[in-house]
Amino acid sequence: MPGGRRFGGLLGDRRAAADGAGAPPLVPGSLPRQQGPVDLRRRRDQLEAQVAELQFDLGGLVYEMAIRNRIRIDVLVARAAVLQDADAELAEVERILRLEESSTAGACASCGAPHSSGAAFCWQCGRTLLAHVSADSVGAA
Repeated sequence: MPGGRRFGGLLGDRRAAADGAGAPPLVPGSLPRQQGPVDLRRRRDQLEAQVAELQFDLGGLVYEMAIRNRIRIDVLVARAAVLQDADAELAEVERILRLEESSTAGACASCGAPHSSGAAFCWQCGRTLLAHVSADSVGAA
């Protein structure tokens, strides 16, 4: 293959990335964050695509380093950290969406078990979820 380029350019030129030179610095937590209200379903779709692309790129980078017999652990760890951040954010978004779909209203202050709106007692530990109001604090109408 001319110029050592593989996969028909799908992975781009990994020669610089395999050597660690010219690769954009990727640091954990450098993923773009959105400001303001977020459409969680759209964000989930974006993160799924991003995680898939990062996995593909990391695999391609490992392959390119291996065929050149020049494995750079520091470069791989940095790329894997970015992938891990995106995957963790995806898991959190999916968790929030599952809570919304199951109409969970909150978590028990005692044990942390989720509860639905209108629940009076925790299903797991049995503690009350509603705040106690004394009769003295309730004014007569």
